[in-house]
Order: sequence, then C-alpha cells, then structure tokens
Amino acid sequence: MARFVVRWLRYWLVVGLSCFLLVSCSVNSNAGKTLRIATEPAFPPFEFQGKGGELQGFSYDLMNAIATAANFKADFQSIPFDGIIPAVQAKTVDAAISSITITAERAKTVSFSRPYFKAGLAIAIRADNQDITGLDSLKNKKIAVQIGTTGAAKAKTIPGVQIRSFDSAPLALQELVNGNVDAVINDAPVTVYAINTGNLKGIKVVQQLLTEEFYGIATAKNSPNLALINNGLDRVLKNGTYSQIYQKWFKTNPPKLPERSPFANQTGAGVSGIFTSIGVILQSFPTLLQGALVTLQLTILSVVLGLIGGSLIGIVRLSRIRVVRWVARAYVDFFRGTPLLVQIFMIYFGLPAIAQQLGFSFNLDRLIAAVVALSLNSAAYIAEVVRAGIQSIEVGQTEAAQSLGLNPVQTMRFVIFPQAIRRMIPPLGNEFISLLKDTSLVAVIGFEELFRKGQLIVANNYRAFEIYAAVALVYLCLTLLSSQAFSRLEVWMNPVKR
Repeated sequence: MARFVVRWLRYWLVVGLSCFLLVSCSVNSNAGKTLRIATEPAFPPFEFQGKGGELQGFSYDLMNAIATAANFKADFQSIPFDGIIPAVQAKTVDAAISSITITAERAKTVSFSRPYFKAGLAIAIRADNQDITGLDSLKNKKIAVQIGTTGAAKAKTIPGVQIRSFDSAPLALQELVNGNVDAVINDAPVTVYAINTGNLKGIKVVQQLLTEEFYGIATAKNSPNLALINNGLDRVLKNGTYSQIYQKWFKTNPPKLPERSPFANQTGAGVSGIFTSIGVILQSFPTLLQGALVTLQLTILSVVLGLIGGSLIGIVRLSRIRVVRWVARAYVDFFRGTPLLVQIFMIYFGLPAIAQQLGFSFNLDRLIAAVVALSLNSAAYIAEVVRAGIQSIEVGQTEAAQSLGLNPVQTMRFVIFPQAIRRMIPPLGNEFISLLKDTSLVAVIGFEELFRKGQLIVANNYRAFEIYAAVALVYLCLTLLSSQAFSRLEVWMNPVKR
C-alpha cells in the first residue's frame, strides 16, 4: 500500500512539474527574443544620432517601449531609407521603424502595424522667396525630395516640375539652403523641427499637411512578429507611455490614432517567378540605358580632364624644385587619401555653404560639381601613373637625346613621353574602368546616372534584386567594352605587334 502511494505521488509530481514547465515556456516564449529593427538615423526628431553617436529620437524611444511591453529586445540596424523595405521583404531584418508612411503600394509588399504617428507633407522654401505660396505655385519649379518617400511621389504630380532626389531629408533641405532648388517637399514634423532647432537657417514652411498620412512599423508578409509588435504598441498606447514619449519630443498631446492600418487587407501581386523577374528587368532597361549614357558622359569628361591635369602633376612630381615637388605630392596624397564620396560632398554642398558664410552667393551645377570632383580625384591617380611611366624609361634614352642636341622639353616630347605612354595604357585603362564605376557615387547629389536610375525604379516597384541585377549587368557590359577598347589601343600603339 505504501509503495502504491509513493508511486502515485511521484506520478502526479512529474505531471505537475511538466505542466509548470510548459506554462512557463509559453508565458516567456518571447523572453530574450531579439528583433532586428531597421532604421535610418538621418530623420530628426524621429531618428538621428546624438553628439556622442548614440541613437536618439521619437522612433527609438517608442520602439524600446514597445519591446519592453511585448517582452523582446530591439537590435537597431542602420539602413538607407530606399533600402529598408527591400530589406524587410528579404527578411534581412525583422521589422522597420523609420517614419515609413503607410501607403497602398507599400502595403502590397510588406505588412504594417497599427499606425503610431499622424503626419503629413509640408512645403519648405527659402525665407526670402515670396513667389511660392502653396502647391499650385510649384509648377515648373525645381524641387528637392528624399528618394522613395511620399514627398517624392507628390512632387511627380506637379506639372512641369524638375525633381532632384537625395538619399536623406537633410541633404534635400541643404540643397534648398544652398539655393539650388526652389522648394522641398518633406514630412512636416521633420522640416519644422529643423527650423525650430536652428540647424537650418533661412528657410520657412509655407504649407503644412498637404496630405494626412500615418506612420507604421513594417514587417514581412505573414511575419509572426507583426502580432508581437502590435501587442506591445497597444499596451504602450493604453498605459500612457506613448503620450509621455510624444510630449517629450513634440511638446503637445498626441492626436487620436486609428486602431488598424488603413491598408491592412492589401495583398501583393502573388509569388513572382522567373518570367516575372525577366519582365521587370526588360521593362527597366530603357530607363537604365538613359542612365548609362549619362555615366559614359561623366566618365569621358572626367578622364579627359583628369588626364590633362594628371599628366601635368605627374611631370611636376619629377621637378628638381623641392617646393613645387612637395605641392604636387600634397595634392596627390590628399585626393588619394580621402574618400571620393567626401570630396563630392565638400565640393557640391560645402563650397556653397562656405560662400554663404562669407557673405556672397555661389552655386554649382550638378554636372560641373560631379565632373570637377571626379576629375580632381582621377588626376591624382593618373599623376602617379604618368610619373611611374616616365621613370620607367631608361636613363640612356635621355642621355642619347641630349647628345643629339635636344633640350629637356624636346627630350620629353619626342623621346621619353612617346615610349612612356605605351607603358601607361594598361594602368590608364584600369583607371578609366574604376572611374566608370565610381560615377555611381555622384548619385548622392541627385545626379541621375545609371545607379540613381536604378534606385528610382526600386523606390517605385520595390523589386530590388531584379533592378540592381540589371544595373550590374549594364555596368559589366560597359566595363567589358572599355577593357576591349584599351586592349585594342595597346596593340595599335605597339609597333612590334602592329
């Protein structure tokens, strides 16, 4: 009898312990779970970096509060805005909170949480502009926008408008400050915040809330994380945490928000197959080829100017005058030692800003700025190619020319340089191909070359893989053709092979 009781107690003890463990696991299934959250920290006051490099803003505070309420951890990852939705689609990240407006087109590709912020678009102009008073005044004007935003979509509806697309809102607003565009269409809270904080001077808002929009947290279609995020957001809205965060950043009470996404029932176009992808690529090719022509134009102009400047600097690098030689060396070290992207920003955004601080107006056309930056950078590399090519010619050639009575200029022109140029062809070909690919960097100043054309297409259809594969294919064709052209030139300039 005692043995039976012991067995009975042991049985129920095991059953009870198992039930307790199952309940504990179900209750804490999200405990310790980490979600990768995509943001672009270039959209104050929603997402930005503080003075110490820490992430700050309304979006970060709200997401951390949601994570606490729903019992998970948020791992923020910085991604350019036009790449956020493709990253969510590809499940590279688990969710995205980056002031993403909920639209019908986006809702076909990703799923949105319930709205967490009510916003709208605003028109910003220079403070001394009296001509633009509203949306109708923007006809035939130059407008800066952030790529892939609802502001960019709104700008396309204005007749005769010239649109310049930038990777972030601060760059678009800086374009307005520099006087290169007439207006910026951007989210109202961001523009007003930039003006009120004094970070951007000399601009004003003439019309706020052109549209009524809502921000949502994006997740992949059928993602289990959507319910988790909505659960945390519901709790934050009900317990007053949301109101506290809102008042912290906007000094006012939050408006009432809808309980569900306005496009919650949107469905995508279905699973895309190989033929659909091919169709997307073929449709994009005419636009990409237009960008390819601009890329070739930039490359040829920059290489020609860089070759002229680089040849002169390369010869100066061999000068016997120490000061001249040091100046040429400093030029080469600066442009080879700093990123081309930084040089483009310095020339296009920095020089006009400095000019304004000195009290006079100075603007650069995008083509001129791009060619200048690419040429100056290319000249530094070409200078070293020219210097090495000249020094590779045997000293006996110079001595023979001098014995024939040729002066130094004639020796360089008729004896040294013709031989050196043949040895320079392969590295010059490499420089041409590198520069051709580097032209993609001028997209940051809104120049619509090949890469920017691809970005604009992705911003509309969110088919990142197909479009960027097509962009890569066009670049590959251009580089292969360039390589063949330089190979033919090398053979033609070689008297032995010719």
